[in-house]
Amino acid sequence: MTATHPRDPRAVRHLAPRGAAHADLLHRRPRAVVVGAGIAGLAAATGLAERGVDVTVVEREQYLGGRVGAWAEPAADGTPLSMSRGFHAFFRQYYNLRALLRRADPALARLRSVGDYPLLDADGRRDTFRGLPRTPPWNALLFALRSPTFRLRDLLGLDPRAAAPLAAVSVPEVYERLDHTDAETLLRRINFPPPARHLAFEVFSRSFFAPPREMSAAELATMFHLYFLGSTEGLVFDVPDAAFDTALWEPLRAYLRARRVQFRTGVAVTRVDRADTGFRVRTAAGEVLPADGVVLALDVAGLRSVVTASPDLRDPEWRERVLGLRTAPPFLVRRLWLDRPVAPGRPAFLATSGRPPLDNISVLDRYECEARSWADRHRGAVVELHAYAVKSDGAAPSQVLRRRLLERLHETYPETAGARIVAELSQWRQDCPLPGLGDFARRPRVRTPFDGLVLCGDAIRIDLPVALMERAAATGWHAANGLLARWGLAGHELTSVPTRGRLAPLRAWAARGR
Repeated sequence: MTATHPRDPRAVRHLAPRGAAHADLLHRRPRAVVVGAGIAGLAAATGLAERGVDVTVVEREQYLGGRVGAWAEPAADGTPLSMSRGFHAFFRQYYNLRALLRRADPALARLRSVGDYPLLDADGRRDTFRGLPRTPPWNALLFALRSPTFRLRDLLGLDPRAAAPLAAVSVPEVYERLDHTDAETLLRRINFPPPARHLAFEVFSRSFFAPPREMSAAELATMFHLYFLGSTEGLVFDVPDAAFDTALWEPLRAYLRARRVQFRTGVAVTRVDRADTGFRVRTAAGEVLPADGVVLALDVAGLRSVVTASPDLRDPEWRERVLGLRTAPPFLVRRLWLDRPVAPGRPAFLATSGRPPLDNISVLDRYECEARSWADRHRGAVVELHAYAVKSDGAAPSQVLRRRLLERLHETYPETAGARIVAELSQWRQDCPLPGLGDFARRPRVRTPFDGLVLCGDAIRIDLPVALMERAAATGWHAANGLLARWGLAGHELTSVPTRGRLAPLRAWAARGR
């Protein structure tokens, strides 16, 4: 099943800056260097290239896609296997990300729908998003009422005044009100029942790679707005039908090369110097790339490194914002190639709560063609285990962590207990931004004090109700628009879920409570 889906009629269009349609109409074609080829960098490169700007993309890794990249990696016996940093859900309300993907796949034929997204707690209670109505607030209400962890008396026991901010989200106001409160405290104030709190909200907060007590309540409220009360798209999502590189990024690379974009992969940028006519971007290979505009689309550590090494980027307040960005605790992805299949009824994706260190299980051969081909040949399965926000000071995951993950798989899917692991690959990373308490006001914005230099990525502030991959895409398009406007070129329209909560009485109540 492909991912065609009607858009929420109340989605908001954010109009593009006006200007010339193409750089051919200018007296000189601008040159831009995009540093980083994740979602944000590719969105920026696309926005610039489509207006005729000469674009060079410089990427430290050999592959595109950043944290949503994929590559071939040899197993212990030398067999090349497809690997990534783990499962990603492409939600229907990720409008700006989907606009990027449509450049190379107009019908989004490489995305397929996942029919359900069950949540399982330590006692075996299961929540599901299958069959929910799409219209707020009935989607959230029915989800709560049919949940085994949420009873009618729990609904009647909620504090409506404390819950009002969830229905009154607007950005940046929700951050001004809630960003210094942690998500766990907000849920206690609402009197959200603990079993449902752990099953639903903890699962989502950990997708930000942060436990609820360290995650901003404003991020939680924005997420609730994005997925439930602000959008009719719901929590059903799509996944690529093949590895990320095959399904998404190599087709987009071809699309951009047809628009004269140059790619330099396996090359790290070390610093950015300002020049009379623009910038000079310096790489670890000793190259100097002249540019009229620069997009820094880096992860937190990469951005801090480049800014620290760039004496020309001297603005003290701005540097403090950049250097103050934080990373979330590390996470582990363990992908296993098993010699027997999992039970037929197992979902493609299962989120878990109360089963530490396990946060979710993906059965890749349910949706990814490379995994399905391997499973068919070996009559086995390809299973992926995720552990988010791991408490660890080590540079590598402990053997205890790896063993406990496997034990949790066997407990959750008992048929895997007797399976032999034919091959396995792991990713241990700590490079995701932390949406911590009070961080929103301190985040650097897309525009910088230096004319012609812009930032983008999911750590960068944008005053729209977006998160995760969609925040990366939205800031990428916005970064391109900033440079295009500087050169008198037309920008690109952005789209978001409604920018204010839909439930007017609760909005008024929240305002009185303020």
